Amino acid sequence: MFQLVGSLAFGMLLFLLSAGFSLIFGVARVANLAHGAFYVLSAYIGYSVTQASGNFWLGVLVATLCGAALGMAAERLLLSRLHGHELRQVLATLGLTFVMSDAMRHIWGADIKSVSPPKPFGGPVAIGGMMIPSYPLVLIVVGVLVLIVMRLILRNTLAGAKIRAVTADQQMSATLGLPVAQISMLTFAAGIGLGAFGGAVGSPQLALTPTLDSTMTLFALIVVVIGGLGSIEGAFLAAILVGLVKGFGETYFPAISQIVIFALMILVIAVRPQGLLGRRLGNA
Repeated sequence: MFQLVGSLAFGMLLFLLSAGFSLIFGVARVANLAHGAFYVLSAYIGYSVTQASGNFWLGVLVATLCGAALGMAAERLLLSRLHGHELRQVLATLGLTFVMSDAMRHIWGADIKSVSPPKPFGGPVAIGGMMIPSYPLVLIVVGVLVLIVMRLILRNTLAGAKIRAVTADQQMSATLGLPVAQISMLTFAAGIGLGAFGGAVGSPQLALTPTLDSTMTLFALIVVVIGGLGSIEGAFLAAILVGLVKGFGETYFPAISQIVIFALMILVIAVRPQGLLGRRLGNA
């Protein structure tokens, strides 16, 4: 039970990270390899605000807003100039990752930083006669709520309809008068903000180091490939699978736990190249 709860909590953090990554790629057509760096930078910002104010949720709020603002700035100042140049986008976001990683190391140092859970969730709870840390349960609930909110926004609001239209066909959307550039910018900021929220709210679960960004970016790519590009539900399902495989693999098969995760991704690609819930791309 302890391992199950911890694995599901890690899966929810992967969902918050990969959902933003998938949203950005679907709308802005940017393979943002700096996504993990934004995640970790926002976690550090949340850590600093929490240390200064003593309020964990204020740190989460400030980190989310700062992450979204930094994402919007990156999209306007850098990535908007590279639309249609996929290789340049990859190289630019990879370079941005190195810059952000060095900046984090310079500001916060290379030592591991840890954040305590907020006071109401700092202790354990009894489940089935076992004492389970309560904060991982909070992360599970948060992940499910984010999934529900994202589904409602994307399927039942005008903004969601515009995002789905731009995701399906940017040229047709522009022809119909939709401000594609503005929608792409705001979606990029929202995707980074979602990852920033995950970084800040997940900081009590994962210790902070400047090198965490590459690990989280890799996990985001794995989750998106398994779940399917553009599918929020696919990202949710894939994040749970990867979280469970990682958690139980490190417990029972520590020597090959990472191999098992990649084997899962290869298996999904072999059976369903578009991912578990992704749409098969046509030849048009």
